[in-house]
Amino acid sequence: MFSKFHNRQKGFTLIELMIVVVIIGILAALAIPRFMTATTKSKQSEVKGILKQIYTMQRTYRQQNNQYWGQGTVANAGAPNGFQAIGVEIPTSAIYSYTITTADATNLLVTGTCGILDDDATVDTWTIDNAGVLTCTSDDATS
Repeated sequence: MFSKFHNRQKGFTLIELMIVVVIIGILAALAIPRFMTATTKSKQSEVKGILKQIYTMQRTYRQQNNQYWGQGTVANAGAPNGFQAIGVEIPTSAIYSYTITTADATNLLVTGTCGILDDDATVDTWTIDNAGVLTCTSDDATS
C-alpha cells in the first residue's frame, strides 16, 4: 500500500515561481535606469578632467604669450595631438571631441562634445571659459 507521504512531490508551485519572476522584474526595472545614469555620469568625468587640463595649460600659455592659443583647433581620439602646442594630449580612448572655440588676448572658450554617451540622440556638451567656469550646456545624463 501507498502511504500518504510517499506521493508527496517536492518542488515549487507555479504561483511561487511567478511571484519570484515578478519580484525580479520589479528590481530590474528599478536598478537598470539607475545603473545607466551612473555609467553616463562616470563617462562625463573624462570631459571634466580634460577641459580643466586644457584650461590650466591655456593659462600658462597666456602668461607667456599674452594671448590664448589655437582658436578653431580640434582634438579627439583620432587626432590626439591637436593640442600638443600647449602640452595636452587627448587619450586614444577618449569618447569626447574637444574644440577651442574662442581664443584671443582676453577670451577663451573650449568645448567638449560627445554624441555617443548612451543610446539616445542627445549630444553631451561641456564648456570651460577664461574664468575656469565649467558648464554643461547639454546634459545627456539627465535626458
